[in-house]
Amino acid sequence: MRFTKMQGAGNDFIIIDIDKEKISPDALPDIAKRVCSRRLSVGADGLMAVTSAENGGDYRMLFYNSDGTEGEMCGNGARCIARYGYENGLAGEIQHIETVSGTVVGKRISERKYQVRMNDPTVIDLSRAAENIECSYIELGDPGLPHAVAEMYFEELPEDELRELGRKLRWNSVFPKGANVNFCRIIGDDHVIAKTFERGVEDFTLACGTGASSVVTALTLMGKVSGKNVKVDMPGGKLEVSLTVAGETVRDIFLTGPTNIVAVGEITDEDM
Repeated sequence: MRFTKMQGAGNDFIIIDIDKEKISPDALPDIAKRVCSRRLSVGADGLMAVTSAENGGDYRMLFYNSDGTEGEMCGNGARCIARYGYENGLAGEIQHIETVSGTVVGKRISERKYQVRMNDPTVIDLSRAAENIECSYIELGDPGLPHAVAEMYFEELPEDELRELGRKLRWNSVFPKGANVNFCRIIGDDHVIAKTFERGVEDFTLACGTGASSVVTALTLMGKVSGKNVKVDMPGGKLEVSLTVAGETVRDIFLTGPTNIVAVGEITDEDM
């Protein structure tokens, strides 16, 4: 099974063209659990499958978390797959990528820097308390990808304590779908640090594009950042988010950041 492994700001993915490999979408949850398993296989935060478009886009992206659950969308994954699509002749420098949550527009900025227009928020609640912490709750796209945003001095907590807090918030009943949990703090003008406990990975990842977008959405609506070229530093790298305020919501969220092609090869896992 031919594959490409990519990472964007430390968020890593395995990409498979299931049309070329003649793989049924029904097999993808089990494939994702296996090939994303670190040490036992290639290892990644998620699996992205490329297949034919259904609604006029250039191609369709199916995303699976490392635990085999299907994800609505992935921002850093979309940036990586935009580069994959461009370099494999699936689309031009501007492309339309179909996802479960809607069509995402990708753009080639330079050889390694890519931008995607994220799905617009469909749910925004800037005041939702959980575990005695005031959070914002954002859903991107329809069906919505759920994110909780907690502004706090998270880096001062021991890693294990922060992980346990992330796990409790991720499963808290105040979030009906569960939630990706984004801890964040403003460190300068339009400059934020953030760390995400990801649903489906069930741990911290080095970066999260939809998380960065949700953080900037919440902080912009609260008047704490401008929403223009906001820098978001995550453990694996730096992302940039710009958006447009439209009344009490936002639209046109653009996520920009680096991509890296880590490996191209063939999976020969004998246990699959």
